[in-house]
Amino acid sequence: MAGRPERSVEDPAGSEEVADLFRAVGRQIKVARERAGLSQKELGKRVGYGEEQISSLERGRRTPQPEFLAAVDELLECGGLLAAAAEDVERAKKRRRVRHPEWFRDYARLEAEAVEICFYSTLTVPGLLQTEGYARTTFSVRQPLFDEETIEQRVAARLERQNILAKWPPPMVTAVIEESVLHRLIGGSGVQRGQLEHLLKLGGLRNMSIQVLPMSCEDHAGMDGPFILLTPKERTQLAYMEVQHVSKLIGDPDEVRILAARYGNIRSQARTPRESLDLIEKMLGDL
Repeated sequence: MAGRPERSVEDPAGSEEVADLFRAVGRQIKVARERAGLSQKELGKRVGYGEEQISSLERGRRTPQPEFLAAVDELLECGGLLAAAAEDVERAKKRRRVRHPEWFRDYARLEAEAVEICFYSTLTVPGLLQTEGYARTTFSVRQPLFDEETIEQRVAARLERQNILAKWPPPMVTAVIEESVLHRLIGGSGVQRGQLEHLLKLGGLRNMSIQVLPMSCEDHAGMDGPFILLTPKERTQLAYMEVQHVSKLIGDPDEVRILAARYGNIRSQARTPRESLDLIEKMLGDL
């Protein structure tokens, strides 16, 4: 008797079945929310999530965390229905293999176990801090163009990375973002508004520090371009650079030390976290 055909590498570990489970759980969340008469924004506010995060969860695009399912179950009086799904979701997460492009996989693996991540971003908001709409726009405008399937895979992978912000203990994250990035209407004013609102929310987290480097900075220490510093658990600090689909993971202690010193200078030239959040609030009012 013929055995079950092996799954191809392109459909690892039953990724479609995992996606179906997340969509089913998302539909249950939506039904319970609507039964309670809450909007996505209202539900998100009560459980500490943003409106777009709730939308992504309800559509099965983002992995529901056990703590989220338990909180929503209790809040919406689901009688244990959603909380019981947490075990199935955890099993599915272990089976699911996120489809990062090959050149990015080493970094993504290290980021997932990092205890500290430092971003210096000059063109876009760091991927770990992007909303779904912002991320989809960045992939949609790439040249040469991605097909729709690839766009969806890349968006899902980026959102999956963001789950490290919900784990405990979370990594310490600092991000210095060029002010010009916040003025750039990626995806239009609606997407940009959602992204700025998301940054405000993230900037209020205890493990997150967001700083804006003003365009008026005269002694700019970051003219050589963007980079990331990350410290995996029980390992020394590493650096990562990416430009025009060319990536470089740096482990040489001297090179990393130079970038770390440069990052310190860049942070000192940026607005303070409080000043930066005030600026983002002002920009939201101007949109």
